[in-house]
Amino acid sequence: MTRTWSTARADEERYRPLYARVLGLRFVNPGGVLCFLFFEGAVALAVLLALAELVTWWAVLVLPAAVAAMVKLNDMVAEMVIRSAAQVPEQERDRFRRQMEPVIGRASVPSTARALPAGVQLAGDPTLRAARPIEPSGQIGPASHPTRHDPLR
Repeated sequence: MTRTWSTARADEERYRPLYARVLGLRFVNPGGVLCFLFFEGAVALAVLLALAELVTWWAVLVLPAAVAAMVKLNDMVAEMVIRSAAQVPEQERDRFRRQMEPVIGRASVPSTARALPAGVQLAGDPTLRAARPIEPSGQIGPASHPTRHDPLR
């Protein structure tokens, strides 16, 4: 026996909590425990607040209605978000995915002489020995300022 899509949808709708069916929720699908907390929890909270004389007894009717309005508003916002996301063209989604993918490759690294600040050079680099004169002691001479201390020597 094969079931059609509408029959399967009707079966799913029948097993949804009454709270979700009464509110006509289409995009938010709260489970049974959450529906219990939304309705019975709001009623119990309103009764406790009314018994403590913090609110009037109208809160027993108003608080569950306010919670239901917020749940329905959340469902409407979820619907708008899903519809707007569906309107984004496929090429935009692909472009976004390409931007978010990690790029694996090689990066060009500048040479040490160009990467260091002016006047600072590494003494052990053989390519830099030709750029500065070597003193008789075997040390590389100062770069451009004879009074400046070379921190890497």
